[in-house]
Amino acid sequence: MDQNNYRHFLAVLFCFLFLSPRVSCQLDYRFYDSTCPNLTKIVRYSVWSAIANDTRIAASLLRLHFHDCFVNGCEGSLLLDDTSTFKGEKNAPPNRNSVRGYEVIDTIKANLEKACPSTVSCADILTLAAREAVFLAGGPFWLAPLGRRDGTTASESEANNMPSPFEPLQNITAKFTAKGLDIKDVVVLSGAHTIGFAQCFAFKTRLFNFADGKPDPTLDSSLLQSLQSMCPNTADSDTKLAPLDSVSPNKFDNVYYKNLVNSSGLLQSDQALMGDNTTAAMVINYSKFPNLFSRDFGVSMVKMGNIGVLTGKSGEIRKNCRVVN
Repeated sequence: MDQNNYRHFLAVLFCFLFLSPRVSCQLDYRFYDSTCPNLTKIVRYSVWSAIANDTRIAASLLRLHFHDCFVNGCEGSLLLDDTSTFKGEKNAPPNRNSVRGYEVIDTIKANLEKACPSTVSCADILTLAAREAVFLAGGPFWLAPLGRRDGTTASESEANNMPSPFEPLQNITAKFTAKGLDIKDVVVLSGAHTIGFAQCFAFKTRLFNFADGKPDPTLDSSLLQSLQSMCPNTADSDTKLAPLDSVSPNKFDNVYYKNLVNSSGLLQSDQALMGDNTTAAMVINYSKFPNLFSRDFGVSMVKMGNIGVLTGKSGEIRKNCRVVN
């Protein structure tokens, strides 16, 4: 068996082992091999250039993919601008002044339109950009099944129902299970917070007024002091940024889980993973075994990337990711 056939065999085996029968045959690991053979190179170079200019963009591209998939599936609806007929998702509260990286996707799409016009969907670009961002930040590489098509509308109301850092773990888990994911996926995909930043308003309550006007007692005292200095208890500090992982904010590793074990999770929704016996056991395992986290992260990303996909003749291949054809 030659190398290409062997890789295809591994991809098919992965598909049957880790994907549910409902989605296992909708996408193809070699979907663009003949129609856009330089796809991965084009996406990787564009993401590399973006990260070289702005290290934060790696986390932003990963978040773009997540926010797209959790609203009507992985069909690129988040990328659509508002029109006279519908309000898009970009200005929904979970996304407005928070989600970023649209220009990077625009650049990738423009480069692909030159190389292979009207061939690669914006939804697949999001999938690949997220993977390359993780890989270039020092994280794992995984095989990504492709063949998604783009949706032709968006939903601001659905975007308002994204999992929130202010929600209890039970609510967040319910939103994941509603998408076909499970509690393990909650813990694994939360590990994406090993890179990136959060605005102070997302965790400021923990610093000053968590209960009875006092800080969150579960937050490490040294981290508390640092964050209180970084995010003073005034309205003008709400949009200031703090790293989700203060130890290695730009490196995709398992330190996020070590932080949780040490009561140093930034968001309340992250630290809550240590308050449940099932999720705490997983957190501890991932804090000890980085290779286990890397493997499971790739598996969960593939699962997430299969939420509500459009294939075949459904949807379209947008020429511009911001507007329908």
